[in-house]
Amino acid sequence: MSERDTVEGSDSSSTGSVLDADGGAQVAAAGQQSERPLVARFARSCLPTLLALCVVGAGVGAVLFFAYQGVDGLRDRFAGAEDFDGDGKGSVTVEVSDGDSAADIATALERADVVASVEAFTDAAAGDSRSTDIQPGYYGLKKQMSAEAALETLISPAAKIEETVAVAEGLTTAETLKRLAQQTDFSAKAYRAAAEKPAKLGLPKYAGGNLEGYLFPATYPFPPTVKADDVLRAMVQRFEEAAGNLNLEAGASKRGYTPAEVVTVASLVQAEAKREADFPKVATVIYNRLDQGQPLQLDSTVQYASGGTEVFTSNEERQNPSAYNTYQQQGLPPGPINAPGEQALEAALKPARGNWTYFVTVNLRTGKTLFTDDYQVHLGNVQKLRTYCQTSDAC
Repeated sequence: MSERDTVEGSDSSSTGSVLDADGGAQVAAAGQQSERPLVARFARSCLPTLLALCVVGAGVGAVLFFAYQGVDGLRDRFAGAEDFDGDGKGSVTVEVSDGDSAADIATALERADVVASVEAFTDAAAGDSRSTDIQPGYYGLKKQMSAEAALETLISPAAKIEETVAVAEGLTTAETLKRLAQQTDFSAKAYRAAAEKPAKLGLPKYAGGNLEGYLFPATYPFPPTVKADDVLRAMVQRFEEAAGNLNLEAGASKRGYTPAEVVTVASLVQAEAKREADFPKVATVIYNRLDQGQPLQLDSTVQYASGGTEVFTSNEERQNPSAYNTYQQQGLPPGPINAPGEQALEAALKPARGNWTYFVTVNLRTGKTLFTDDYQVHLGNVQKLRTYCQTSDAC
């Protein structure tokens, strides 16, 4: 605390003598108004004078107030906001929540000993239009920073502490959990434990407690305090957002399917189509075969049931009695076989117009896919794929 100044005063007179803030005397003729504004005169005159001079003519209430506050209290009221100097020292993490005002942020900074006072930061923020660009999240700052230095840090994207996780479209739940473990500090075991409690992850009712298909593929920024179940919950929530944007439930009803069935179709589209431009056409093939009572006979479902990854499935794999094997079972599999992205979901809701009932990708590098409603033509297209694979290492 700084050393206090001692100020001595004198009796007031008819000339209206008061002490200026710099300690000099100022005299004004009786009844003549000084050019300095009243508020400024009062503020400047009260700080260095004796208490008696400050409250002359102010009334009993003011006398009690000043007697309680003292000269130092008055000095604090009219001085600039308390602030630290420089860029600070040490390190501290501060959270900015969604919807926080400058005062909210300033309060959090003051509590963390980042800034000396709320007022210093709000003053700095008020004078810098960039302060409105501060985003929610966790920030790495230093202790005892000047308000301006703290503001500059919060404005800088580099100061934000977050863990970025990227999950691609078309991964199964098991693959997704492994990918998450590779990119975060949590083990695959921790994610599996969280996945085994789907009721706590916010799944839509139509998912039936099945997590497969609902861990939405996207890039996620997570704060340092995140937990394994928080990650999965955020992915399910992101699915819900995509489903809402696409009006999934209403669109499924319009097509005569349940939302879960549309998600399943979308997962098949995601697995089978190599180019997004072909998503709606693959969806059309699926719906046409369902409408005509034909088995889907999709190799992706066989691979899901057997765990295989080869381009061509074997006769033995196609004999697998699994409910997911669409060579053996009529209709859709009992649920999604992967997590489809938004484009695949949209294709399942808005398939292309066409009579196609067969398709085959004949170039695995470019994704070129041929569609037809003629089985003999389809066999010829399959031969084109086999010929391609004889000379390509993509197969």
